[in-house]
Amino acid sequence: MTFNFQFGFNMFPDNPRPFNTQYKCFSVSMLPGNERQDVERGGKIIMPPSALDTLTRLNIVYPMLFKLTNKKTNRITHCGVLEFVADEGKVYLPYWMMHNLLLDEGEILNIESVSLPVATYARFQPQSEDFLDITNPKAVLENGLRSFACLTTGDIVAIKYNARIYEMCVLESKPGPAVSIIECDMNVEFAPPVGYKEPIRPVRKEDQDINPDELMPEPAGFVAFKGQGNRLNGKKKKKEDSAAAEPPASKPVYVRGIPDYDYKIGTLRFLRNVKPVNNKEPREANEFKPFAGEGNLLRRSKKR
Repeated sequence: MTFNFQFGFNMFPDNPRPFNTQYKCFSVSMLPGNERQDVERGGKIIMPPSALDTLTRLNIVYPMLFKLTNKKTNRITHCGVLEFVADEGKVYLPYWMMHNLLLDEGEILNIESVSLPVATYARFQPQSEDFLDITNPKAVLENGLRSFACLTTGDIVAIKYNARIYEMCVLESKPGPAVSIIECDMNVEFAPPVGYKEPIRPVRKEDQDINPDELMPEPAGFVAFKGQGNRLNGKKKKKEDSAAAEPPASKPVYVRGIPDYDYKIGTLRFLRNVKPVNNKEPREANEFKPFAGEGNLLRRSKKR
């Protein structure tokens, strides 16, 4: 009878084991040594050297991304790691990250290794209207996110630009609520800042309830086809015929100084200078009679 034995600590090396432990968390300002502004304006934490030793033995998936959980308030966020130089049993976080997790100095924080999908889309909402004063907000956001490893929907991240801190709320991220932004092409959109209102154009009282037709001038000068028609035989037309044959009222002549509201783009109009009618001249008392003159023959009669 033959017995086969297998020896080893990890019989399935291809399956990564999760890293899950707890540390006391502190803000970056409590880190011994010089001030670390690079940590404060980013989205990465500083962990102890023992964490790196444990992570290498667990065969985790790279890049190293972690899920941070405050079990007292059930607040969750995600981050990357910058260095492994913290004191044993401690981790150092940016202040904005501790604010999102509702953590105080020295409280217990649970850290778990995770694998996140690569980001394709994110929508941000500035928390102040001052963000609108930036000339190129997308470029500023892109430069600020270089210090981040991942984004979590609902987090308020802090971005520094021109010695000012701008807070941005992550309203939406795709393809999931938590995404990795390391070496990715991500579409970015901005929502209106908190408290922003669209400017309202004041409406003058003169512009209310104005009919453009009332602004057109009265007909002045020559108006084409305004007269009456006459028959060649001298008979007067019937009322029905005159009413049917009466031409439609023409558009009044354009007067300089009043805009033409019916103007169409791409058309040119050449206006003639019409001599105004002199209404002061006396009118003839006799009514006009068509064909009332005397006729003459071109050939003279031979009779004397």
